[in-house]
Amino acid sequence: MRIAIDARELTGHRTGVGRYLWELLTEWHGVDLRQRHEVTLYTHAAPSHVPDGWRDALRIVPGAGGTRWEQWSLQRALATDRPDVLFAPGYTAPLACPAPVALAVHDVSFFAHPEWFGRREGLRRRHVTAWSARRAKVVLVPSAFSVSEIVRHIGLDTARIRLVYIAVRPPASPPRPTREPMVLFVGSLFQRRRLDVLIDAFAEVARTRPEARLEIVGENRTTPRLDFAVALTARGLDGRARLRDWVDDATLDNLYHRAAVFAFLSRYEGFGFTPLEAMARGAVPVVLDTPVAREIYGAAAVRVADTPTLVADVAAAMARLLDDDAARARLRDAAGPVLASYCWADTAARTLAHIEEAAGV
Repeated sequence: MRIAIDARELTGHRTGVGRYLWELLTEWHGVDLRQRHEVTLYTHAAPSHVPDGWRDALRIVPGAGGTRWEQWSLQRALATDRPDVLFAPGYTAPLACPAPVALAVHDVSFFAHPEWFGRREGLRRRHVTAWSARRAKVVLVPSAFSVSEIVRHIGLDTARIRLVYIAVRPPASPPRPTREPMVLFVGSLFQRRRLDVLIDAFAEVARTRPEARLEIVGENRTTPRLDFAVALTARGLDGRARLRDWVDDATLDNLYHRAAVFAFLSRYEGFGFTPLEAMARGAVPVVLDTPVAREIYGAAAVRVADTPTLVADVAAAMARLLDDDAARARLRDAAGPVLASYCWADTAARTLAHIEEAAGV
């Protein structure tokens, strides 16, 4: 079988969809997928890094890598190559794709909360994602919450939806028994992730804990744009907090292993990968109490209700976890059964099975 994969998210920094695809390719290489199927990775530019065993599978179709590239350049390349199936890992696919499509839709926040997106960007996301999902043979989603949201907002028949949880890779070294008084956030900076609340809450914590530090890692993608560097300065956190757009894998792993608390105050996620990654490395997550947080993190995270006292409640939760080693230990003990549910080998095997299903194999 000839499998085409939209691999444009492998170019640039690996975040979100790029990390998801990277992990799938890593697992598929480990089980010799290319001994069973012919696979081509379509990108708009040469990636600086490619998972082991995949560089010779690249097919570069030059372009900018956006919607126009997807709907025109990629579509034309697929029409020439005639694969048996296309795996589109990032929400959308060519609407005139000459092969059946297995499409991954990770969330539909642009439907549920259009106010979080610019008018043009939100309109593009809603239309192209809905059209792609309705034309796909199967649609892969990462949580039961996302299944219900896709049915609600796109009206997709559940018979074409496949629930496949995303996974987390165990760390190369065991979690450190002692932690620094550090609060960590990792992820793209969107309005829905309430960095404003995190900064205000950490400022409350910092007043009585001069040793506490805040690390924020993620590209600022807020619309309209919020200046978090200015917010940190305004709250008197210069020298107590650091804001970075991106760090390499080794630096990120080091931050996870050092942090005592991982704060992820997102109002809406389809899955929410980075709290699990932090959990696997011994940091204790503080998250908003949402349906997907209850589904994914179980009893291994502190959940805070989104109420008018949110800043004070988050500050109290972070302060308690920074001070109380026993409380962190109890949550780390609860993390074991939660993390056991998310295995990349299982995710990759199920994803491949659904790609084969879309192709009619």
